[in-house]
Amino acid sequence: MKTIDGFNFNGKRAIIRVDFNVPLDENQKITDTTRIDAAVPTIKKILNDGGSVVLMSHLGRPKKNPDPKYSLKPLLPYLNQIFGQTIKFADDCMSEDAENQAKALKAGEILLLENLRFYAEEEGKPRLGDDATDEEKAVAKKALKEQQKSFTKRLASYADVYVNDAFGTAHRAHASTALIADCFDAQHKMFGYIMANEVKNIGKVLTGNDHPFTAIIGGAKVSSKIQIVENLLNKVDNMIIGGGMMFTFIKAMGGNVGNSLVEDDFIDLAKETLKKAADKGVKIYLPTDVVIADKFDNEAHQKTAAADTIPDGWMGLDISEQTIQSFSTVIESSKLILWNGPMGVFEMSSFENGTKKVAEAIARATQKGAFSLIGGGDSIAAINKYNMKDQVSYISTGGGAMLEFIEGKELPGVAAIEK
Repeated sequence: MKTIDGFNFNGKRAIIRVDFNVPLDENQKITDTTRIDAAVPTIKKILNDGGSVVLMSHLGRPKKNPDPKYSLKPLLPYLNQIFGQTIKFADDCMSEDAENQAKALKAGEILLLENLRFYAEEEGKPRLGDDATDEEKAVAKKALKEQQKSFTKRLASYADVYVNDAFGTAHRAHASTALIADCFDAQHKMFGYIMANEVKNIGKVLTGNDHPFTAIIGGAKVSSKIQIVENLLNKVDNMIIGGGMMFTFIKAMGGNVGNSLVEDDFIDLAKETLKKAADKGVKIYLPTDVVIADKFDNEAHQKTAAADTIPDGWMGLDISEQTIQSFSTVIESSKLILWNGPMGVFEMSSFENGTKKVAEAIARATQKGAFSLIGGGDSIAAINKYNMKDQVSYISTGGGAMLEFIEGKELPGVAAIEK
């Protein structure tokens, strides 16, 4: 892999695509600095070499240009603190001021560009009203494609070297994540530490020969996870299915799931998936007992029921004790573990036990020598909620990018550096 470790940045300006899409509160204060903290080693390596840095990122999904709500300016106090200097800021990533500040950077200095998505050229999607005709959309898309080329070249002109360290956006063919790489020769485009670690650690799951290999897939809907489930059937020994998506599978097997979340359009696909698993010798583990409630509320009446005989008017919101024990036994006997998606509505204290117990089982397996990869926003949130991030092998920051990578799809942000 073309990583920054193999390059001396002395006297060079590096433009780094970082993922500073961090949550802000109503006072524009950062509530979780994880993504910024993760990028620090890459930035410091370049500065310590004697280079300078131009940082570019998106924040949120702005629909107008610009929108103060999505400005990166509120990040400056924290960046100033962790780097011990006053970070320069360009309030328009395409302005003459941005160009001048970039070219005037001295060794050890950092410039942060304003939100890339204040320009439609970053994503390459025209911003038209809902009443736009197909013809208007086609014309706008063609025009934007040409504008995107100029946008990309201008960003590239700010630096001598391009570094992609934003795995969370690697599955998007945006100007700053993929197109810009074509403006640099092979020696001057490379992965930062986050990207390199993500590719390496997810690769351990994709190519690993350690067995038993157990995938734990949860979350609300089958529709958002079916591709990863299909791909993993070719790799895993065991697949644990929890969360809301389990009820589509249970109904597909003839169970009664009451008012639980079900995607009826995916019942046939769930049946096919179960058959494929059986044909491939993959053991599918579905909950046998669940915590049910009479409404979607933390204070709702609740009780335990068999997962396939939930009464009408009740819904399953977590896995229960028998299932927790069964899942934990499988997890603790595994050598390779992938976890994506909670077992229940863990955001509510009444329905968090299953997710917490699965996390604890993964930690115990890891302590015994298993490699555990945690990915997806909810799984990471759960690991952080229970202060267990140091008890698993690797936490992927990628979310959608991680899922697409495991699904076997080419990630534009990775391919652009490797070609």
